[in-house]
Amino acid sequence: MYLDLKDLAFLFNDHRGAQVDLSVFTFTDDSKCRQPKGVYIPLSGESDGGELQEAIANGAIAAIWDKGKKLPRYTPNHFPLFFTSNLVEALQMVVQFYLEKLSGEETKEMETTKFVLNKNDLSYDIAVMLEKISDRSNLENMGRGE
Repeated sequence: MYLDLKDLAFLFNDHRGAQVDLSVFTFTDDSKCRQPKGVYIPLSGESDGGELQEAIANGAIAAIWDKGKKLPRYTPNHFPLFFTSNLVEALQMVVQFYLEKLSGEETKEMETTKFVLNKNDLSYDIAVMLEKISDRSNLENMGRGE
């Protein structure tokens, strides 16, 4: 089961851009990471030196953005952006929502959204939540003989 952009619109009241029903395959904080149908979250807090543009070039279809930071001029008007005052808390909220969404899913052949994050000190809680997703995915794959 994948998250989709409509899930993010539900979680984030403050958003802009095209509100289309696209599944999200990846969440990452690394703009250099290949992220097909990905959501970019700039957790490092770097000023934008082209990171958002690089994330888009690597497949990002949306971003979760700190509403206190200015958007780069090159940001396409239709590009979905979800605004928050705290990126780490926003990511925790997304992961928690995803865990709740997964807990209601009983299918054996489930595809899952991947969270690819750089190792950093921003939040141990996120790592624990992601471990739960990984453990669940591994159990389901064992049931399929993978």
